[in-house]
Amino acid sequence: MRKKVKYIFGLLAVLFILSVQPAFAADPPAPSLFSNPMAVTMLVLMVLLLIVIGILANILIGTADFKLKKKKNGSTVVSSLLVAFFLLSGNALFAQGTPDAGTTTAAAKTIGGMPASTFYIMATVLFLELFIIIALLINIKFLLKTEKEKLLSPQEIEEVKKTRLSWWDRFNKLKPVSQEAELDLGHEYDGIRELNNRLPPWWLYGFYLTIIFAGFYLWRFHVSHAGPTSVQEYEHAVASAKIRVDEYLKKKGESVDETNVTMLTSADDIAAGKAIFTDPSKCTTCHLADGGGNTVGPNLTDNYWLYGGDIKDIFKTIKYGTNKGMRSWKDDLSPKQIAQVASYVKSLKGTKPANPREPQGTLYEDAPAKDTALKAPADTAVVKK
Repeated sequence: MRKKVKYIFGLLAVLFILSVQPAFAADPPAPSLFSNPMAVTMLVLMVLLLIVIGILANILIGTADFKLKKKKNGSTVVSSLLVAFFLLSGNALFAQGTPDAGTTTAAAKTIGGMPASTFYIMATVLFLELFIIIALLINIKFLLKTEKEKLLSPQEIEEVKKTRLSWWDRFNKLKPVSQEAELDLGHEYDGIRELNNRLPPWWLYGFYLTIIFAGFYLWRFHVSHAGPTSVQEYEHAVASAKIRVDEYLKKKGESVDETNVTMLTSADDIAAGKAIFTDPSKCTTCHLADGGGNTVGPNLTDNYWLYGGDIKDIFKTIKYGTNKGMRSWKDDLSPKQIAQVASYVKSLKGTKPANPREPQGTLYEDAPAKDTALKAPADTAVVKK
C-alpha cells in the first residue's frame, strides 16, 4: 500500500513540475493551462478517474487472487507507463507560450480557450479512462458471479435462477413466483387466485400525470379561456382551408393556356381585362380604346376575324402574336391576364366604336351549342390584311 501511495505522489509531483516549468524560464511567464476553467475541470476528472481505476484494479486483482509477484509487476508497469505518458505529453498539455506572427493562424484554433490539440488529447485520455473503468466493472461482476457459483450447490444455483428478477421486474417492484403465497388474498374462483400485486409504477405515475394534465386543461380552456374552444378551432380550420382553396384556384388560373381557356364572365375579370387593354402602352396603340381599330390594327367589335374569333383563338393570338405586326405578349402578361384580355375583347362584340375600321378576315358566329367558324357569304366582300 505504501508503494502505491509513493507512485501516486510521484505522479502528482511530475504534474506539478511540468506545470511550473514556465515560471523558471528567462522570458516572462506565459499563460498557464491551470488558468482555464475547462482545462482545470478536465484535469480534475482525469485524476479522479485515475484514482477510480486504481481502486477497481486493486479490487479486481484481489478478487482474481493473483500472485503477489504479478501484482507488483503489474502496478510497476502501469505506474511507469502513466509517468512516461505525462512526461511525453507535458509540453503539449502545459506549455502555452505566446504565439508569434507566423503561428497566429494555428493558435487561433482553440476549443474552450485551449489549443485544439490539447483539448483532443485530454478528451481522449478521459474516454480511455472511462472505457477502462467499464471494462474493470464488467470483469469484477463476472468474477464475483463465478466465485459465488463456486460456493453454491447445483440445487441452490437453480433456486437462485428461479428467484432472479429482470431489471423490468425490479423496476416494477414485483416478487418472484416462489413468494406468491405472501401476496395471496384468499379469494379464489375456478382455480384463479387473487393476488395483492401493486400497480406498476409506470401506470401509476402515468395516471398521476393525466390528473395534472386535466387540471391544466380545465383551467386553460374552461376557466381562463386562454385557449380556443372547439367552435373556434373549427372556424379557424375552415378559414385556413378557404385560404388554401383560394391559393389553389389562383395557381390553377395561372396554368391556363390556349387549349383549356374559357370565356371569363365575372365583372372583376372583365374589368381587369379592360384595364390592361386600355393601357396606352398595350392594345390601344393599334386597336384604340373602343376597339374600333386604326390603320394598323383591325376592328375588334364586328364579327370578322383574321385569326379566328373563338376565345381560344384570341388567347393564342395575344399570347404568341402574328407575323403581320401583332407582337407576342406572353413575356409581359401572365396566362390569367391574357385570358382576361381575351374575354374583354370578346365582350366588345356589337359595341359601336366612334370610327370603326372596315371588316377584315372571315365571318365568325358563336353557335349556341358548339362554336363553328362560318365562311363569309359569296356576296360579302372579304378584305384580307
